[in-house]
Amino acid sequence: MKVKLKVWRQKDANSAGGFKEYETPELNANMSFLEMLDVVNDELTIKGEEPIAFDHDCREGICGTCSLVINGKPHGPHRGVATCQTYMRNFSDGDVITVEPFRARAFPVIKDLIVDRSAFDRIMQAGGFISVRTGSACDANALPVPKEAADLAMDAAACIGCGACVAACKNGSAMLFVSAKVSQFGLLPQGQPERDKRVLAMVKQMDAEGFGNCTNYYECSAVCPKLISHEFIARMNRDFLKATLRSAFTQAPTDSSAAG
Repeated sequence: MKVKLKVWRQKDANSAGGFKEYETPELNANMSFLEMLDVVNDELTIKGEEPIAFDHDCREGICGTCSLVINGKPHGPHRGVATCQTYMRNFSDGDVITVEPFRARAFPVIKDLIVDRSAFDRIMQAGGFISVRTGSACDANALPVPKEAADLAMDAAACIGCGACVAACKNGSAMLFVSAKVSQFGLLPQGQPERDKRVLAMVKQMDAEGFGNCTNYYECSAVCPKLISHEFIARMNRDFLKATLRSAFTQAPTDSSAAG
């Protein structure tokens, strides 16, 4: 099979970009989408042209770096898979496929299909660590966790931070990502000491990075490769409201009391 690509090409963050068309050589229908781009890049290199820059790492749907918008949808046509898990057999011979980087103010384009998602790292850093000692294994059942809470925490922890939720949202909101990261700790006993501080700090950092607000259209959960539920957003909103109220009525220590 052969397809025609319309790929976004942009030299660097300060240059204007645009679409450029490429005809692929003969492809194996069982190639992944990234393997197809590898083949196209080999052809471009042989011709002495600049290969298409795109992010990738594990190619197993784990790392989240293979984030592309394919025919207008983050990660491509199917649900619950990353770009690296999209295969050419999902397309037909002669198809025209449009490939773009994620579009969001908080994800500036670095080059071609690569965007800067370090804003997610800064949000995670704002959340900090847990203070519970984790240096060695504790006795069985020493810290009991309800099955429902454990399952929800694992569901939230499945988020790979790819940014598809941001790319799909008309507001460029990162609420699904942040709510997953808040919930994976907030649902467990180990995450309780910093629960209020964590949600307040992460939401504050999210706003500072320029992400938009959530308007509950749920495009985020629809394109998430790990099927993270939008119900985590409601959970984070409740945690944020409670933390805001508690912090408003908590008396900050004075210098004298702190010294004592």
